[in-house]
Amino acid sequence: MPLVVPTASENQMLETLLGIDTAEDLTLCLFVNNITPADTDVVGTYTEMSTLGYTNKTLAKASWSVTQVSGKAEASYAQQSWTFTSGTAVTVYGYFVKRATTGDLWYAERFTTPHTVQNTGDTIRVTPKLTLSKE
Repeated sequence: MPLVVPTASENQMLETLLGIDTAEDLTLCLFVNNITPADTDVVGTYTEMSTLGYTNKTLAKASWSVTQVSGKAEASYAQQSWTFTSGTAVTVYGYFVKRATTGDLWYAERFTTPHTVQNTGDTIRVTPKLTLSKE
């Protein structure tokens, strides 16, 4: 599924780019409600995972790498992974990224295929990326 940047988040991103708003670290979270990200979403749209040893991940603003890839600006962050403990099976449908201080939703993406985690050692990996396109 494609990454979705909700309308309100687009405004915040431009305000941050222009220095109207202060840049923040971001927080990478897994969601467990069966939804498809949409333009009208807010952080409360998503049910963050809370079991099997899960904790969200801080994405420090200074640790992003920005490069040109095929003529497009791409910001990427090192791959993040979660390794779970055993328990009741949980289906993880995707991830969302929110601002660490304000808690505002930044963007979300549903996995092409949801991941079910239940056993010690089950792992989910996400490599955060954003690309600006002229299209």
